[in-house]
Amino acid sequence: MDDSEEWLMVGRVVGAQGLQGDLRINPSSDFPERFTRPGPRWLKAAAGGHRQEVALVRGRQLPGKSLFVVHFEGVDDRAAAEALVGRELLVPADDRPELEEGEFHLLDLVDLDARLDPQGPAIGRVTDLISGGNDLLEIELKDGRRVLVPFVEAIVPRVVAEEGWLLLTPPPGLLEL
Repeated sequence: MDDSEEWLMVGRVVGAQGLQGDLRINPSSDFPERFTRPGPRWLKAAAGGHRQEVALVRGRQLPGKSLFVVHFEGVDDRAAAEALVGRELLVPADDRPELEEGEFHLLDLVDLDARLDPQGPAIGRVTDLISGGNDLLEIELKDGRRVLVPFVEAIVPRVVAEEGWLLLTPPPGLLEL
């Protein structure tokens, strides 16, 4: 694949698991098959650098956690696994699962305007998605402050990705934190 193609970060290597080269992945994708279905994936240092193709051999979700444990071909001991900690796990942007009506890819939330009223002005913009058990939207408000908003239907009841915005109904004080 050439450098002009777009890539999606679907997770981050956060640690080694055991002595046989397994890795813990913190997912940023709602599609578990990205971590369990064998096939090609790519790793890239978070600070930049080139992509390295790797073959996913197997993967499983840790019971009761949002972490996955995966094994890549050729990563056969703890030292090799530890050398990959901090890398981003990538797939080509065109490797997106088909969505049902009303569904969207979480990564598509980044750069959406945040509104308190469907016809109102934007109060800020989604700058990041933080996955860690519960998904949090990082929103940069117009005054420059950044706030974390739980991505749950009670607080984000409407996402209109095709128009570039989402609706917030935050509880009192959430945007003042």
